[in-house]
Amino acid sequence: MSITPEITDSHCHLDFPDFDGQLDQIIANAADAGVTRMVTICTKLRNEPAIRAIAEAYAPVFYAAGTHPMSAADEPMATVEELVAMSQHPKFVGIGETGLDYHYTAESADVQKQSLRIHIEAAQRTGLPLIIHARAADEDMARILTEEYCNAPYGCVMHCFSSSSELARAALELGFYLSMSGIAAFPKSQELRDIFAAAPIDRILVETDAPYLAPPPHRGKRNEPAYTAHTARKGAEVFGMNYADFAAQTQANFDRLFTKAASFQAAA
Repeated sequence: MSITPEITDSHCHLDFPDFDGQLDQIIANAADAGVTRMVTICTKLRNEPAIRAIAEAYAPVFYAAGTHPMSAADEPMATVEELVAMSQHPKFVGIGETGLDYHYTAESADVQKQSLRIHIEAAQRTGLPLIIHARAADEDMARILTEEYCNAPYGCVMHCFSSSSELARAALELGFYLSMSGIAAFPKSQELRDIFAAAPIDRILVETDAPYLAPPPHRGKRNEPAYTAHTARKGAEVFGMNYADFAAQTQANFDRLFTKAASFQAAA
């Protein structure tokens, strides 16, 4: 009997109503697909207790928290101290998601930039990786990430990466990681696949961003962590690797960036 390679869904949203009352099955589906770890993301800090409770209830689930850039103008401004305090939880493994989104919320650009810098400082202080959402803001994003990295280094993943080759290059030059979502598996995403193919294989993560962006053959339906496997199989094709080797490489990459999750697993 063949063993299903293990992979990690590095970014999902298990607290969203799409999964209400179904988490036991969702976690079981993930395990069947070889998805043995998930990082569920809090996008509004007032929801952190609910996300924390999910991580506490399910062994494979870790969590991160931040203020999503599209909510930055509507939510109370996060503080570094608040984020640092939250980070003390043993299953809290990342800062964010934070970032810049000028596609839908360009009018709040100044507030988004302020929020982003606060989250970066929290990542610098805690040593936890920053989780970045970037859309239609490549120039400002590259500038701020670089400026702050020069002040004090930090780790970072460009979640659900679907931006320009220029932003990819800027992130990779800082030692950051690019995460493949279902978008990378869409038929018309060849340009994006080419950007990933040009990146070092040791800087690639995989994710779902569930319940959004389901990869083929589930495109247009609710996404779930189990479907990370479909994106990872496409990733293996992109890098000309067999699936087991690609899965093992992304696991090593995740462990290198999300060291707190890796050490938790080792101690479990």
